[in-house]
Amino acid sequence: MVSKKKILILGMGNEIQGDDGIGIKIVKLLKRNSKNASIHYETLWVGGLDLIEAFDGYKIIIIIDGIKTGEKEPGFVWDLTPENFRNTLHLSNLHDLTFLEAIETGRQLGYKIPETIHILAIEIIEDLVFSNDFSTEVQACYQEIINTVENKIKEICLQVGFR
Repeated sequence: MVSKKKILILGMGNEIQGDDGIGIKIVKLLKRNSKNASIHYETLWVGGLDLIEAFDGYKIIIIIDGIKTGEKEPGFVWDLTPENFRNTLHLSNLHDLTFLEAIETGRQLGYKIPETIHILAIEIIEDLVFSNDFSTEVQACYQEIINTVENKIKEICLQVGFR
């Protein structure tokens, strides 16, 4: 079991579906650049019940995934929590439990699901085209997205006393 003092940063998506791979690509980049032993980086492409074991025992979970709402410009980073949750592309599985149901089920089954969960959902354009590349719009602001995600991670960690 993972120490409760650790933070999980979980990238979700499919790397070969254009913008949809943004969560995984960002987490891989953050992992390469990380020097903080309290932060654990993982990637997943499925949601629902598969999240329960991934979440077990962490103090903080920060999920990075794509979202396609059309409400904001490509590259906008939503900071969502279970209280203001919106389905991102991978957190819920159509053939499984929703994200919120998975969290509650995990707690009922005795898993140590953290109270602090943030979803950094990045507004994307395309999620159905097979490509290793982002859309032109997302690629144009990729470095800004990374900077925003890094700053939001720092803010979240500071809010709960991690440096």
